[in-house]
Amino acid sequence: MKPAKRRVIFVLAPGVHLLDLAGPVQTFDSANGCGCDYPLHFIGASPQVPSAVGLALTGFGPSIPANELDRNDLVIVPGVRWKGRTRSEVLAGSQREYLRIAHQSGATVGSVCSGAFGLGEAGLLDGRRCTTHWSCVKELQRRYPNAEVLENVLFVHDRGVTTSAGIASGIDLALSFVEQDHGPQMTARVARDLVVYFRRSGAHHQLNVFLDYRAHLHPGVHRVQDWLNEHPGEAAPLAKLASLAVMSESTLTRAFRANTGLTPLQYQQKVRLEMATTLMRDHRLTLEVIAERCGFADVRHFRRLWTTSFGQAPSHFRRATANGHQSKLRNGREWDEGKAKNSTADLHR
Repeated sequence: MKPAKRRVIFVLAPGVHLLDLAGPVQTFDSANGCGCDYPLHFIGASPQVPSAVGLALTGFGPSIPANELDRNDLVIVPGVRWKGRTRSEVLAGSQREYLRIAHQSGATVGSVCSGAFGLGEAGLLDGRRCTTHWSCVKELQRRYPNAEVLENVLFVHDRGVTTSAGIASGIDLALSFVEQDHGPQMTARVARDLVVYFRRSGAHHQLNVFLDYRAHLHPGVHRVQDWLNEHPGEAAPLAKLASLAVMSESTLTRAFRANTGLTPLQYQQKVRLEMATTLMRDHRLTLEVIAERCGFADVRHFRRLWTTSFGQAPSHFRRATANGHQSKLRNGREWDEGKAKNSTADLHR
C-alpha cells in the first residue's frame, strides 16, 4: 500500500540558518521528484524573516492550522544563529503554541541544529532524548535539565519528537523520514540525486546494503547496483552487468571493487540476503520458497550464506522474530559482524 502523503511544515525564526532550512527542503523536494508526496509549507512569525546571513525570507503562503495536522505530518524548526545571541527565546509565542498543538494533534515535531531550543521552549523535550549542534549541547542541557541531551549522534527519534545535530545533519534527518515512509531503495535514490552519502545516527548500527555501498560517484557502478537491487532473484552474468555499465568485464570488476570494496557477485549476495531478511519475517513462507525467490541455487546454499554472514542459523532468526525480538537482533547487534565481514570466500562459492 502506498504511504499516505506527509505534509512538512517548516517553522522559521529570525536568524535562521539557510542550510538548516534548505537541506531538508531540498531532500523532500528531491523525494517528490522521485515519486514521493511531501507537500512543503512554511510559517514565519512575521511576513518577512531575516536569515542568519541577512537574506530575507518571504512569500510563505497560507499556513495549515496546527489542530488540523495529524500523525502523518511533520513540523520542523530549522536552527538559528546562536553565537553571540542575546535573545533567550528562539521562537515567538505563537510559534511555540503551534508546536504544542501540532504535537498534541499527533504530528511529529522536529528540529535541526539549535532549533532544538525552540522545541524546549514549547515543552517538548522534557523526559525525552534529544540532540543539537555540538557547540550547544551543554547549554541545551542547562536550560532543559529534564531532557536527556545526547552527544555524537546525528539525529534522535523519541516518541513523536525528532532532533538532529549540526546543519548538514538536517539532510540525514529528512532522509530518515524518506526511509521510514518509502524504504531504503527510495532513500538511496534520493541520496544519489542529492549527491550525498546516507548516514545514520551514532546510536543506530543497523546495516543496509541498499545504502551502505553508495558512497561513491561512479555512474557505471551505480547502474549495476540499481539493476541488482531491482532484480535480486535473477541470474546476473558478469557480461550482462558489464554491458549495463558500458565497460569490459575486467574493468567493471576493478571499478566495482574500488568503489564498494566488493565484487559484483559479493554485492549481489548481500542484496539477496537483505531481501531474505524481509521475507523471513513472513512465517508462512518456507526456507525453500525464500531461497528460490531470492535467487539462491538451493536452500542449503542459502543456509550456509546466512549463517556465515550473520553468525546464526536462519531458524534462530525465525524463532526470534516469532517471539517479537527482531529489533533486538538487528539493532542490538547480536548478529556476528566479524563473521559477516569475513564471509568473502563463501560468497564466491
